[in-house]
Amino acid sequence: MSMHRLSGCPGCAEPLEEGDRFCGVCGYALSSPPPDPDTTPTLPVTPVTGPGYAAAGPAGAALVPAATGGVPAGDTAAHPGSSGVPAPGWGSTEEHAPTLAGDAPAQPGGGGPWGSDGPGHETPYGSGPVRHDLPGGTGTPPGGAPWDPPAAGEPYAAAPQDPATAGEPQGPAADGDPYAAAPQGDGGKTCVACRAGHVDTDGYCEHCGHAQPRERDHLEEELCSVAAVSDRGLRHHRNEDSFAVAATALPDGSAATVAIVCDGVSSASRPDEASAAAAGAANESLLDALPRGAHPSEAMHGAILAAAAAVSALAPETPGAQNAPACTLVGAVVSGGVLTIGWVGDSRAYWVPDDRAALPRRLTEDDSWAAQMVAAGLMGEAEAYADVRAHAITGWLGADAYDLDPHTASFRPDHPGVVVVCTDGLWNYAESATDMAQILPADAAARPLHSAQVLVGHALDGGGHDNITVAVVPFAAEPEGVREPEAEAEPEAPVRAETEPRAEA
Repeated sequence: MSMHRLSGCPGCAEPLEEGDRFCGVCGYALSSPPPDPDTTPTLPVTPVTGPGYAAAGPAGAALVPAATGGVPAGDTAAHPGSSGVPAPGWGSTEEHAPTLAGDAPAQPGGGGPWGSDGPGHETPYGSGPVRHDLPGGTGTPPGGAPWDPPAAGEPYAAAPQDPATAGEPQGPAADGDPYAAAPQGDGGKTCVACRAGHVDTDGYCEHCGHAQPRERDHLEEELCSVAAVSDRGLRHHRNEDSFAVAATALPDGSAATVAIVCDGVSSASRPDEASAAAAGAANESLLDALPRGAHPSEAMHGAILAAAAAVSALAPETPGAQNAPACTLVGAVVSGGVLTIGWVGDSRAYWVPDDRAALPRRLTEDDSWAAQMVAAGLMGEAEAYADVRAHAITGWLGADAYDLDPHTASFRPDHPGVVVVCTDGLWNYAESATDMAQILPADAAARPLHSAQVLVGHALDGGGHDNITVAVVPFAAEPEGVREPEAEAEPEAPVRAETEPRAEA
């Protein structure tokens, strides 16, 4: 064995066998002397010749295009249309070189995918002046000059056009938008990534293929007396939460505020549809019952039943074909100085007084395995919620809910505050009422939307492992003298501490 026999191809490092004269992968002529080694670049240096390139310098020198604006100094990868041995990754033949989307096809007689090799040949990176109307440009032409039409053969000039408008001049970009003149197809939405392509019905851009954000990925709504925000979070591929906020008038002319928050059960089918159906049905039921004079507790109970029926209607016709859609629900109604809460599942409502010296309270108790263990005295709260089964819900809305038990409770706070109605995507990062009060802005009653945004941001900063939905409902306590006599006679549930056990009927 010769001590000087090459063990690998100098062009592609393919192992060689005794007697090989050419590399079986890239075709490198093994009888040719190998290039001088270069200790500075991280990629092998290969000689490049062809139009637009200066003659190769001394061994180890970086190749620099002859015209300005070409491949940056130090870029030693071979140009796809050049002669010589391609650098690793380009392939062994010219037609295998990767091309950019939208590149013009090779012209007959041209020497490669970038067009002819004659005068005016364009390199893939462009050798002319910098274009400011391309991605990464400054967005403003030099000296305020109008946009010039793209030169023929330029790689970025060939965005697909409608045949009916082909050949028509594209006007200057409107309002400084560098993509305003790009074709967008017939109507529809414009891609948020390239801002040029038309978004197909499947939610992807026809031009760049980028997936578009869903409408429910982030939602915000504000009324004069309530606001809500819902966000997909950082781990889920879709938002399976829903909310509904509304305001209506009672028969006596006073106002009533409604907030409904629903969380789809991810282990069930179509959880996003279930939460949307439940929130819409509950909200509609409350807006129908409250103006007719129904008591808030009765209206809330009926709203939960209406939501359950709406979710059950989504179940497949064949029983057992798949898990029936399911969700949880929590709602709040503020009317006549009374705060009414209704819930099924583990979505929660918190009371946070404007005076932060007063004690905040959690107003709901979860329908979950952990809550059952605590209520039965089998585990302490810390131990139960540390268990892997803690968040397994025991109550939900859906066709397979074996025991629907809507919970309602009414409270009459004697001081102003706000009600925070949320899914576990938020309270997982602020579980106790004290924690929730600490992250809620002090001006929550005056700025409910801002406060809801802050709460969602807190969950996102904590990891955003789940969908996050929260509604913030301000509550203004009525003076003692204006309370209705019948309301005084009717016992209202106090604002209970979250450690107090719930008495179920």
